[in-house]
Amino acid sequence: MAEQSHQIVQKLWNYCNILRDDGLSYGDYVEQLTFLLFLKMADEQTRSPYNREPIIPPKLGWSSLLAKDGDELEIHYRHLLETLGKEKGMLGYLLLNLENTSEGSKIRLSASTRGESWQDMKN
Repeated sequence: MAEQSHQIVQKLWNYCNILRDDGLSYGDYVEQLTFLLFLKMADEQTRSPYNREPIIPPKLGWSSLLAKDGDELEIHYRHLLETLGKEKGMLGYLLLNLENTSEGSKIRLSASTRGESWQDMKN
């Protein structure tokens, strides 16, 4: 268990370094990273062995980010934030004021987390 905790902490610091190196403030990169991890883990919950119903519409979920790159990813990410912020219930409330402050950083982040599993930390 301690090794898994260490792996999680190390991965998070590595991603924080990517965002910090691109000029984001501490608050901005924590916010962006938290949202990206939320999307990633919500996606993992829909897969085996969990097989839960998605809480994020598929066209706005983690997989939708992986299918895009460059300017297309930037535009889609902004749309994703705006659309999810308008959702009813807790999801919309949590994301209402979240803005994309990471510019190109999320492109490198999403690419570097494509094969990662945050649920079981086996990858």
